[in-house]
Order: sequence, then C-alpha cells, then structure tokens
Amino acid sequence: MANFRRFRPDDLNKLSKCNLDPFTETYELGFYLQYYAKWPSLFQVAEDQHGNIIGYIMGKLESSPEIYQFSEHYLPWHAHITAVTVAPEARRLGIGKLLTEQLEVAADANDAWFVDLFVRVSNHKAITFYKNMGYSVFRVVKDYYGEHSTDPTLSSEDAYDMRKPMKRDAKRQHVRDDGEKHEVDPSDVW
Repeated sequence: MANFRRFRPDDLNKLSKCNLDPFTETYELGFYLQYYAKWPSLFQVAEDQHGNIIGYIMGKLESSPEIYQFSEHYLPWHAHITAVTVAPEARRLGIGKLLTEQLEVAADANDAWFVDLFVRVSNHKAITFYKNMGYSVFRVVKDYYGEHSTDPTLSSEDAYDMRKPMKRDAKRQHVRDDGEKHEVDPSDVW
C-alpha cells in the first residue's frame, strides 16, 4: 500500500529508484525545487511503508504569454504534467493512475481547460496508459527529445502532445481525435 503526500525538498535524495527508467526524464535539482516552490500542490509523491519514494508526479498550471493569444499555437489556461513515474517494483498497482487523477482534480479545481503532457512516441506503455485514462494525441512534436531512448543511432525522438479535456472544456474545443496527423516543430509548441 502506498501513502500519497506532497513532495518535500528532502525527497530529492529518494527519487533515484523512480528515475532509472530510460523513458523518465531526470532533471537538475533546481528544476525540482522550482516546481516545489511554484506549484507545491501539483508535486506529489507516493511512498511505500518504509518511506521509500516509489512514484511521483510534477505538474504546473500555466498559459501562453498574452503576446501569443492570436497564434494557432496559443495555449489557454491548462494543467501540464511535466513528469510522472513509478519505480519498477511498484508498477501495475495503480499508483501512476492515482497520481494522475490527483493532478486532474487540481486542474478542475483551478478551472483549467485541459491537462497536457509530452510522451516519447516509442513509449508505447505510457501512451496506452494515458489513452486508457481519456487522453488523446493532440499533435506530434517533431524531434522534441534531444536523444532517442531506445535507439542510440538516432539523435532525436518525436513526442506526442497528449491532452485530456477538463470540465471547463465540455465542448472539447482543445482536444482532437486525429492528432497523429498534426505535426509541428518544437519551436511551434510554445
């Protein structure tokens, strides 16, 4: 059984079990602390009965700067999942789903239009996980990741920008069913 709580700075030394997966991005310490400082309620951890971190989610609430309001790539107020990962020994227990659902509840409470995230196109398990939770591909971001996680001969990898509409988007204005057909360059994402 897992205990869910907010991230604390002393948890930084306990994330390594979760970050060993080649699909999990590992960031500099300051990046984690920035999320802790700006969006503490959207940075949650799951720990086992011994206090080991066995999963976490980092999220934020944001919109594009006002200057981009009339751009086709403008992002209205939304929640973003920056990272969600579960340690290998704790997978398939529903921890990732519970962490993601907690962030979605916070997104609705903050009147977000949708929750979005980026996932490597080669991460088939994660893509299936998100689709089962109601996310769909909004667009393909070409060469989003600077290195390829499964093929060292390739210098980059595409990402799916996946979204799930929240209550505010009852008409599903900010999601699409044919997202795999919409390709953009990384410079068009923001």
